[in-house]
Amino acid sequence: MVSVKNRSLLGTLLFVGAAQLILVMTVAEALYPGYNMATNYISDLGVGSTELLFNTSVALFGVMALIGVAFGRRSLGTPLTLTLVLAGAGAVGVGLFPETTGVPHQICSLFTFFFSAASAIISYRVTRRPLSYFSVVLGVIALAALVSLLFLHSSLINDLGIGRGGMERMIAFPILVWALGFGGFMMGSR
Repeated sequence: MVSVKNRSLLGTLLFVGAAQLILVMTVAEALYPGYNMATNYISDLGVGSTELLFNTSVALFGVMALIGVAFGRRSLGTPLTLTLVLAGAGAVGVGLFPETTGVPHQICSLFTFFFSAASAIISYRVTRRPLSYFSVVLGVIALAALVSLLFLHSSLINDLGIGRGGMERMIAFPILVWALGFGGFMMGSR
């Protein structure tokens, strides 16, 4: 029997982790000199005057996800547990390896984005309608934006007028919205 308390703890940690990251990103963007959401990557916030604030927040999100999964894994199933663990570990890595570290940061960012989007899609198995539908849509949007950012380079991104920073947000924001919704679902489900 899956403990309602463990599901609720998982949901609470995902919700709080995503909420604090959204709020800290907003504050860091306001504090970072000359920051532009269209031209700057999100990880630019992890260097310079906002590095401690941003890197701590991203790592905290990953740690909260990992702790939550440790408690609520029985209610998730193996595929979702695995993708959430990899996404959480990736987020911790993003916080520990800022973009100035190069390849380690890129690998951790890719893990975070890919496995978070996969988690959103896979979560349809443990949620109910309409959240199950929204989860798949948000995950697909994030994956499509990830593919666009990685492989289509600047032509499509420039044609859309949102820049590389905007395209990266089309990966991150659907994931964070999903984490809020999924966390809320897990908190309230019996």
